[in-house]
Order: sequence, then structure tokens, then C-alpha cells
Amino acid sequence: MHVGSEQTERGLAALVGRMAESFSRLVTQHLQLARLELTEDLKATGMNVALIVAFVPFILVGYAFACGALAAVLAPSMGWAGALGVVALLNLAAGGGGVAWALQRLKTRRMMDDTADELSRSMAAFAAPAPVASGHTLQGGDGHLFKEPTNGR
Repeated sequence: MHVGSEQTERGLAALVGRMAESFSRLVTQHLQLARLELTEDLKATGMNVALIVAFVPFILVGYAFACGALAAVLAPSMGWAGALGVVALLNLAAGGGGVAWALQRLKTRRMMDDTADELSRSMAAFAAPAPVASGHTLQGGDGHLFKEPTNGR
């Protein structure tokens, strides 16, 4: 009679089936998380790009005033050149500062960091040693394990 081994095989098949189902669910959840996080990251990146685009006109206006100031310096009258120069420097500073701030925000944002963390945790769980099954084994007083024979008796 091999009743013990048949039950073990059926139990093992069910266990492998549950493990495959759980692994499939885990992969599906990781993909859903990645998709959601990628969408969120793209929205944040789009906002930062919009900030850069919003500050570009300040740089262009500053450049126009800088050119006007340079032309005024070359002109014989020097009175209004100083005013144009100050306005140009203010516009250039504001535009350049805004673009630098938005670029810094883009550089510091980690893309898909939650997905990477969850994937690292899952990989660590798979890499961890499997727990020793406590069923069908006996431990003697000297620490030696007595295993069930292969025929189930």
C-alpha cells in the first residue's frame, strides 16, 4: 500500500498549484503597481516640464532687455541703459532661477521607487531559506531528525 505517498503527492500538487497561483498574483500586482506609479511619475515630470516652459519667457524677455541694454551702452546717451540693464538682469535671474529649481526637482525625483522597493522585498522573500517542514519528522534527544520512510510506514 502506498496510501501515504499518494496523499503526499496530492498534497504536494495542491501546494505547488497554490504557490504558482500566488506567484502569478504577485507578478500581476507588481505590474499594476508599476503601471500606476509610472502614470504618477509621468504626471509629475509633465508638471516640472511645464514649469520650465513657464519660465522660458522670462529668460527670453531678459535676453531682449540685455540686448537693448547693450545697444543702449553703445549709444551716446547712457541714461536709460542702466535701467534696461537692471530689468534685463532681474528677468534673467528670475527665469534662470526658476528653470534651475525645476531642473533640480526633476533630478531628485526617483522614478518608480515604490515598485523598486516592493520588487526588492519580493526578491528578498524568494531568496530567504525555506522553513523546515515540521510534519512527518521527529527529532531525537541528540538533535538527529528521524524522517518518515518512503513507503509511508
